[in-house]
Amino acid sequence: MTPCEGCQTGAKLDFDFSMAFQPIVDVLSGRVWGYEALVRGLNGEGALAILSQVSDAQKYRFDQACRVKAIELAARLYPAAEAQRLSINFMPNAVYEPAACLRATLAAARKQGFPQKSIMFEFTENEMIHDTDHLHRIIAEYRRQGFITAIDDFGAGYSGLGLLADFQPDLIKLDMKLIRGIESSRPRQIIVASVAAAARELGITVLAEGIENWNELHVLKAAGISLMQGYYFARPEFERLPVIKGAVELPEPTHAAVYA
Repeated sequence: MTPCEGCQTGAKLDFDFSMAFQPIVDVLSGRVWGYEALVRGLNGEGALAILSQVSDAQKYRFDQACRVKAIELAARLYPAAEAQRLSINFMPNAVYEPAACLRATLAAARKQGFPQKSIMFEFTENEMIHDTDHLHRIIAEYRRQGFITAIDDFGAGYSGLGLLADFQPDLIKLDMKLIRGIESSRPRQIIVASVAAAARELGITVLAEGIENWNELHVLKAAGISLMQGYYFARPEFERLPVIKGAVELPEPTHAAVYA
């Protein structure tokens, strides 16, 4: 396979980083569905402190390094008997040739004994997609290799429903701006329920991110959404798997206007 342009010309990183992990919970089963790997500095600095150091010339190498780091840490931290998913963010505009750019990922998964079918790649709706045909090729190749594909921050970026019409990933993650205050907002309830219904028709799983309280959980569960992520369950933990704090099953709340 011919090396892609990024392999040959990508600038080396002049900084190091690590990862924090945040659980994704299936509220129907009450179990952890997987963990998202989030970039952090070596002393736990937030993602922005690291991302601000990534130059345009380093995007490819950084994207590749993030994948390898996430897989290495997850293989060390995950319970050996549990096939929990690992969610990794990637930059579509940093992928030159889909198959060639997966070589480091595949090598890391093989070396660590981490199953490819348990790895989910998220591309954010907040990143402007310059070449939609190229994104089609990326998603097709990732699926061919057995990876899960996802749109992150759905509802907060450039294309919204237009992006979903063009690309049908395995999963979409509803942005927290749609979730915040949903228990008292009829418009948000209608929008989220409609997106969830459309996703079901398309065979796409919906995950709600940014859950901060039980009322939000209750409304989303009533809309048919079972995968959730947010501070209500656990904050990201640096180089370790957090313990879930928020209860999945609680008595009915005294107030939560659920649109039906």
